[in-house]
Amino acid sequence: MDVNRVAVVLADRVSPFELGVACEVFGTDRSADGIGGWDFAVCSPGGTAVESWSGFGLSGLRDLDFAASADLLIVPTCAPRTAPPPEPVLDVLRDAAGRGAWVAGFCAGVFSLGYAGLLDGRRCTVHWVYETEFRQRFPAAEVDPQALYADDGGILTSAGTVAAVDLCLHLVRRLRGVAAATTLARRMVAAPHRAGGQAQFVQAPVPATAAGDDAVVAEALEWVERRLDQPFTVAELARRSGLGERTFLRRFSAATGTTPHRWLTERRLDRAQALLEEGGLSVEDIAAACGYASAAALRHQFSRLRGTSPSSYRTAFRG
Repeated sequence: MDVNRVAVVLADRVSPFELGVACEVFGTDRSADGIGGWDFAVCSPGGTAVESWSGFGLSGLRDLDFAASADLLIVPTCAPRTAPPPEPVLDVLRDAAGRGAWVAGFCAGVFSLGYAGLLDGRRCTVHWVYETEFRQRFPAAEVDPQALYADDGGILTSAGTVAAVDLCLHLVRRLRGVAAATTLARRMVAAPHRAGGQAQFVQAPVPATAAGDDAVVAEALEWVERRLDQPFTVAELARRSGLGERTFLRRFSAATGTTPHRWLTERRLDRAQALLEEGGLSVEDIAAACGYASAAALRHQFSRLRGTSPSSYRTAFRG
């Protein structure tokens, strides 16, 4: 789907941070970075002013008519989550999903999607603090409480506040490709990619080639990053780092919030996506360049974790 028009849909008591994330990612012209921009607006019922939960007001908003024709609608946290948002907000969300537009909820904004009936039978996530309440209110939703974000076709949800950044970068990856998302993340000084399935309890979210204050793990990641076409074992990485396997695994998890196997799989797939976007190489050559023993192995992992085949991804991206 082509996504050109992006609307943030607000009610009162909006989270300033989550609104800011959407504005930073989709409301800023990135043409100088080669990413381009979106037709973007922040909307409310009737275009009326709303209040942030920090106490300051927001005016100059667009009416929901803009959102009614948007390709992507974003709903940040708006209080209270214990009651549905205004009916016009629910209507525009339902209509958007019905016409095939994408709808994304940030943190407690996911409740608005639930009240609109968009999460029945859908995989979604929510902040771990709200899990029990969310399940009680929306028992038909398929909640993954461990995920940073979830992408179930055109319905997207993120967990905690900062996970809104991860979901937005995921959206940019889907819409503009890996290179664009990586460029944007670099400009924002954010992690280029944290997988949606990564646990919410992340001690130190890190970029793909850095590991916070753990220089040993950071060096190991950088070393592997330069050799993604080669096979690796945890034992080998531990030996090279001068650590025992258990110590290496513990420090790796503390630094990255995931396992070496999962991290390596995601990096290989990131590399595969970039090569598919560039064109020129066959799937077999890309598999070899990314450390897979065969094209079939790449196809299996790509389909499992990216939801499509390498060939379909290239076709969709390159047109």
